[in-house]
Amino acid sequence: MGIFAIASGAIPGAVSRYYLTRYCKRVLGNGFPYGTFIINLTGCLMTGFLFTLFREIPSFPPEIELLLRIGFLGSYTTFSTYAYDTLTLWRNHKRVATLAYWLLSPILGVLAIVIGRYFAKLILS
Repeated sequence: MGIFAIASGAIPGAVSRYYLTRYCKRVLGNGFPYGTFIINLTGCLMTGFLFTLFREIPSFPPEIELLLRIGFLGSYTTFSTYAYDTLTLWRNHKRVATLAYWLLSPILGVLAIVIGRYFAKLILS
């Protein structure tokens, strides 16, 4: 049942991301990644809201959390998961791990994109 719940949330999450990104480009232009920026922030807002509801209301079915937090928000934005994991490390008093994860994820992520582009260009040339 859990996999079905995740998959059921993933499709609308991905579709929402796609259409919101297109809408933002049409309305706000291409000078800044407004779509991604708005998606990341609203995904974090929804993650914080849902996480609190799921923890404070013990009768909430776990499948609903899988559908919304993992399925929908997981495909809507992975930034919300990054933010959630950072907060989890912090709350578990893993200060060095929190700082390393928080800083290294975006830095190494951009570096990985650069390396991936390099290898793709190498293959294509």
